[in-house]
Amino acid sequence: MDYLSHTLTPPQILSVRLAAKTAVFEVQSVDLRFANGAERTYERLTPARRPAVMVLPVHENHLLMIREYAVGTERYELTLPKGLIDAGETPEQSANRELQEEIGFAAARLTPLRPLYTSPGHMYSPMHLFIAETLTPAKLPGDEPEPLQTVAVPLSDVDKLIACPQTGDARILASLFLFRDEYLSKHSTIQY
Repeated sequence: MDYLSHTLTPPQILSVRLAAKTAVFEVQSVDLRFANGAERTYERLTPARRPAVMVLPVHENHLLMIREYAVGTERYELTLPKGLIDAGETPEQSANRELQEEIGFAAARLTPLRPLYTSPGHMYSPMHLFIAETLTPAKLPGDEPEPLQTVAVPLSDVDKLIACPQTGDARILASLFLFRDEYLSKHSTIQY
């Protein structure tokens, strides 16, 4: 995989300053000098102070998803249990907590897939992906403003879900592709 290696020198960071701040976001202006002497100012969201998790729960030949309102698209989106990792938690502990808060199940087995970065050109916010199996009922209170609707998607419909134009969240699509390649391809009794 020679295409993954390179000899490029990262640009020098000349300064980092706060450009804007809201209750949720901080925007930084970052002045850079590239190896060829060119200087540019980039804007980025302040690097994440806490990474996040997203979980693909498998239960009775179904992928358990949730329908949740997304203010960015101003509509309800089909998504996966997810959230920030709390201080002192491992990614696995966080994944199990989010499952209990959002769909009312705990997982006896969590398999890590890989971390994703949603927009590395503008922010650093790793999201650890897990497949959750051997689920048992367990409920923890969550912080959602309204109850989340659990949607059971047959594992045989994962390709249809990927192809659906309403499945537009890049994190969900990437997760579904990884799930299909890492999980469904190894469970040959599942027709997809």
